[in-house]
Amino acid sequence: MAHIQDYGPAAPHGPDMDGTHDPIHTMDDNERQIFDYLIKPDDSFNPDGVYWADLPLTKRIGFVTAYDGKEARRELSNIWAMFKRDPLEPFRYYIRNMVIPGAGLGLEGYVLFSIGNIKPLFQAVFVNCWSKAKTCNATWIDAVDYMEIVGIIIGQMLVGILGDWLGRRWGLIQDATIMFLGLVMLVCAWGTTLNGWVICYTWSLFFYGIGVGGEYPMTATSGMENAVGSGKVSTKEDRLHRGRKVTSAFLMQGWGQFFNQAILIVALLCFHHGSGNPPYSEVAAQWTYRISFAIPAVGTLWLVYFRTFKMRAAGKQLAAAKKKSKVTGYDTQSLKLTFTYFGPRLIATAGCWYCNDIFFYGNKLFQSEFITTITNDSKSILPGWLYNLINVGVSLCGYYLACKLPSSCSFSTFPKFAADPNHLPAFLIDNKLYGRKKMQMLGFLMCFVLFVVPGFHYKYYTSKAHVKEFQAMYFLSSFFNQFGPNAVTFLVAAEVYPTPIRATAHGFSAACGKAGALTAAVLYNYIPTTEKFHVVPWFGLVGMVLTLFFLPDTTGLDLKEQERRWQYIRAGREFDYHGVAVHPKHLSLYERLRGVGKHYDAELDYQQKIEEMRSDWEASQARQIQEKAGHYDDDEVHDDSVWSSDVSTYFEKTSRSPNIAAKEKYGNGETMQ
Repeated sequence: MAHIQDYGPAAPHGPDMDGTHDPIHTMDDNERQIFDYLIKPDDSFNPDGVYWADLPLTKRIGFVTAYDGKEARRELSNIWAMFKRDPLEPFRYYIRNMVIPGAGLGLEGYVLFSIGNIKPLFQAVFVNCWSKAKTCNATWIDAVDYMEIVGIIIGQMLVGILGDWLGRRWGLIQDATIMFLGLVMLVCAWGTTLNGWVICYTWSLFFYGIGVGGEYPMTATSGMENAVGSGKVSTKEDRLHRGRKVTSAFLMQGWGQFFNQAILIVALLCFHHGSGNPPYSEVAAQWTYRISFAIPAVGTLWLVYFRTFKMRAAGKQLAAAKKKSKVTGYDTQSLKLTFTYFGPRLIATAGCWYCNDIFFYGNKLFQSEFITTITNDSKSILPGWLYNLINVGVSLCGYYLACKLPSSCSFSTFPKFAADPNHLPAFLIDNKLYGRKKMQMLGFLMCFVLFVVPGFHYKYYTSKAHVKEFQAMYFLSSFFNQFGPNAVTFLVAAEVYPTPIRATAHGFSAACGKAGALTAAVLYNYIPTTEKFHVVPWFGLVGMVLTLFFLPDTTGLDLKEQERRWQYIRAGREFDYHGVAVHPKHLSLYERLRGVGKHYDAELDYQQKIEEMRSDWEASQARQIQEKAGHYDDDEVHDDSVWSSDVSTYFEKTSRSPNIAAKEKYGNGETMQ
């Protein structure tokens, strides 16, 4: 056992389609133990080799909580070890693994929400332009919101396709470059008249929005495929913490909002003689606006450099998937097959994101109402900014509870805390007993409730005597939006699709989400505030239903298994795949009703995996022969697994033709002794 290597980091392998290898008939206990170690990792299988989702409920709870507790202790031990070596090392680890992957979303979150934050200042200073539209065209004033969203939608669709066509790395570089140029345009925006300035400002936002839109599919897919690291998937870290890793990048958007609002407050106080009260001068407004956009421009320029020179592994998984499918450009066949096999998943990821963004936009309805009541309709913009800063802080709490707390803080704490309602367990996005699907459904349900209650008792909750309750519901709706659909939609829109079209599917889903924001922006201009609270809640119910019926639960699913299944589908052999990717636990209700899960067979899948490993081993042997003969192409993308001597010995012993890919023959139900 000392020679066994962890083959988890290997790139996804598909089924062997050709070859002449005979089935395995004999395997001794030692060899079986070796392959159990490689094929059945202890984070997903119990000591008897049973997959965690196949265990009875009580044993499943025991297995998950025990392993989560063990993993939490390991993580805390590693953090303490890093701290003892260097007190700043845990901080550097967090920056490298959580902040840098989400730097693009952090910067775009800063700028994106700055548009809405800075608008009240423009309205207070340039009254005849931004408020009354006397010196400026009202259509262009409204276009500031619409053009920004349209630019984002174009970027999400366009860059999603380009990311699957040209590669993740070039998509990331392109996004950062467009955002940097857009920020330069925003900082330098000017015109001979105020209306000319508004027009220049609007087109600058549109151009910047294209880069912002591309960040969504590129950040999600690169985070999923470990672009900042080795470019490998299917490690234990990936299986246990994939959700945390991807949503950690997404939560940087929240930090971008937080720092933007804080910097705007500080900048206004600096340029307005230390006061936040009106009247505000044009000079103070211009300096506040331009400095606030110049700061992220510097960070975005660094991002261009980092992605160009430090993220060379970003496209590794996509290149490997294309090579396996013998595709050089855009994989149109995979796109067609995705609509055929995963169409309902598109309904879930796109539809839920659409519903979520209507809620995300609608959350602002609370803010304007209770601030007006609390401040007695004050003309100062600072109260609105300060309450928004608090709201962003609450949102960040939702993000961190969703993805940051150690796993042992979840169901493993339930027995000792059940008797005390003040110590409810924290539900996490990677916890196998809770996970993505339940988190999204709960978030949608709570948003529905928190909008329905004030909607049907509007006058009661907006009165001065009860506005505090209204304010509490505002913060809670923001919390559950983050601790639910806003974090989950970003993750699953990439996770439930195969590598060749992952960016396209994510871009399409994200574009539908922004269409929801655009719907809200237009709709809210034509209905009164009370009606808005009657309309918005029902999107929460729709989102919950879509999640229930069409979204699979990928919590704890090895991405390598999803890629294996995809290779079978692409080869026209969907029903020959028997692995955990078709386990009922990882399928949507709709897929289970269609009978997709009936092909799951753990023992048959075990045999198939061995034959697929044999095929990869024989390919590596052939590659070594080519290298010795001088015929190897250095530019070729290949699997870089290191085979242990035990595995090599077994394959040499049982293979008739070591240099010829073996044919997998276990579709007929033959078993090993």
